[in-house]
Amino acid sequence: MNKLIFILLLIIPFFNSNPQEIGELAPDKKPEEFPDNALGIDIIFSEGGVGLGTFYRREISQKITLFGDLSISESKDEQEFDYYDIFGRPIPVFGKKNRVFLVPLNLGLQYRLFEGIVYDNLRPYLNLGVGPSIVFTTPYEKEYFDAFAKAHANYAVGGYAGFGANFGLDKSSLIGINLRYYVIHLLNEGVETLNGKHRKDLGGIFLTLNFGFMY
Repeated sequence: MNKLIFILLLIIPFFNSNPQEIGELAPDKKPEEFPDNALGIDIIFSEGGVGLGTFYRREISQKITLFGDLSISESKDEQEFDYYDIFGRPIPVFGKKNRVFLVPLNLGLQYRLFEGIVYDNLRPYLNLGVGPSIVFTTPYEKEYFDAFAKAHANYAVGGYAGFGANFGLDKSSLIGINLRYYVIHLLNEGVETLNGKHRKDLGGIFLTLNFGFMY
């Protein structure tokens, strides 16, 4: 008798519940909602070395984000090679005329991929940006920082296409990575990187790490 009462006490709560019917799917988990705005810095890696940038993003829907970014990085000719002596000191590049620095300003669109398919702690996207650029040259014969006193500005247009992802579920900080292919076309005769060699089209592949905060 006591066993029967115990079993009934276990079963009765289920009579008052609303069990899921056989074959009924559990409701989909609502996607995480993140703040609409993000501001931060980019650390940029390319064939020319390490660069820095900043960005602002404004989400206008779950899939579409508008952005603007500004960066500075060095560009090197494909025929340039850095050499070092046995003490680790750099050896001057033979025939190099100017150092070249890229300062692109881009406005664009970011489109989120696989929403509802992958977890929200990994948010992949495609992005596309276009805008003007300033290409600075400084004489290679002068010391690195002193050469900026002789910097010459050139103007260009271009943009980039990329693929990246944001990581984590933190609603205040943003961490991400983005692989971009830049195209930068100069509006003059080009910049002289090596003696007698002018380059009118710059750019290439850039790996960008994103660090910022959302609000």
